[in-house]
Amino acid sequence: MGRLWKREGGRLAALVAAGALLGWPFGAIPTGIAAGLALCLAFHLRQLHALYQWLTHRPQEEPPAASGLWGELFDRLYRYQKSQRLTQQRLRATLQRIQESSEAMRDSVVMLDRHGDLEWWNSAAEQMLGFQPHQDRGQHITNLLRDPRFVDYFHGRDYREPLTLASPIDESQILQFQITLYGDDERLVMARDITRLHRLEQMRRDFVANVSHELRTPLTVLAGYLETYTDMADQLPIRLGRGLSAMQAQTERMQNLVDDLLLLSRLEIDRGGRHDGPLDMATLLEAVRRDADALSGGRHVISVEDEAPKTLIGNEKEVRSALSNLAFNAVRYSGDGCHIVLRWRAQGDGACLEVQDDGEGIDPVHLPRLTERFYRVDKGRSTATGGTGLGLAIVKHVLLRHDARLEIDSRPGRGATFRCRFPAERLRDTIENAQRA
Repeated sequence: MGRLWKREGGRLAALVAAGALLGWPFGAIPTGIAAGLALCLAFHLRQLHALYQWLTHRPQEEPPAASGLWGELFDRLYRYQKSQRLTQQRLRATLQRIQESSEAMRDSVVMLDRHGDLEWWNSAAEQMLGFQPHQDRGQHITNLLRDPRFVDYFHGRDYREPLTLASPIDESQILQFQITLYGDDERLVMARDITRLHRLEQMRRDFVANVSHELRTPLTVLAGYLETYTDMADQLPIRLGRGLSAMQAQTERMQNLVDDLLLLSRLEIDRGGRHDGPLDMATLLEAVRRDADALSGGRHVISVEDEAPKTLIGNEKEVRSALSNLAFNAVRYSGDGCHIVLRWRAQGDGACLEVQDDGEGIDPVHLPRLTERFYRVDKGRSTATGGTGLGLAIVKHVLLRHDARLEIDSRPGRGATFRCRFPAERLRDTIENAQRA
């Protein structure tokens, strides 16, 4: 390329020199130089015209014949165009394969631009969501999916958890929506049919609720007779009296399990909100502290820290149940001599209800599964501790009903902190509540 520029410079210099020589005998050297420059300009204008005609009218054909710098420029442009056409063909083929694979999916796939307007969707979206290919393109998705829960989910931009809703065209069909952000704030909306899973889950909930309810009556009768026999232990044969305390302990454990199962079933079925009101957090923390201290029997140091100048709006019975489960777990699993703190404190725009201990801690490998029903870190201690394995599942469902989430921070040997994070919408100023009262 450097030699081409030198050659063009030499050609220009030769034309100028030739023009000067031709004009010298006539005493018109400047005119001769101007004539040489005009010839050079005319040549380049001709090449520019050829370039314009080629790019405008014949871009798919080979470039015009030229030599020197213009020939090199034409060749480079031609090679660049050719590479671009190949790249575009590959991209079109890739997009075609993506669209074909999306069309083959049973799940709905919807592509939105940065404004939330519909750009493309597969045929499953037409069947599940009722989109019309010739009418709905360019429409904002909330104009077509108008359920308030979906609108809040879409604008909330917190897509870590999927959203379950009925299909807008068939209420008997249950869909699970998941939104993913990509590119320049664009969104990919996927919806899958979980009707069968939803029905199975409903059957499971009904089964657990019914069985738990049916077990409550015989357990109550059994506990009553055991209590009577215990009062008459001195009148019973020694061999029969030995097992009464063990029978009472196991019956009580079964009753606690049934109560927790019934509570979980109610939390799953009932959406809540009807009995929400301002909670006296100081009184609630102290009440749970006394219960935990009674369970501990002096084996732990349990304290309360009320640091948030906010009042929580919620269901007192449910929040107390969640806090009690966290506190009782700390008593059962932190180890003797540990310090347990029940804390209510502000954090950002919201507030946190925390249960912190300096006990044995939990291996991080167990943290994602702790809120599963009956999941235990140490299965060998399940009977000794007296827990039902449902405590953290209850905590999770209570927090979901209060627009909150559970965070667990723990390391082996460094204790554990269970943090219930409540949003600002669930809080009121303590002074404001006092004035209302």
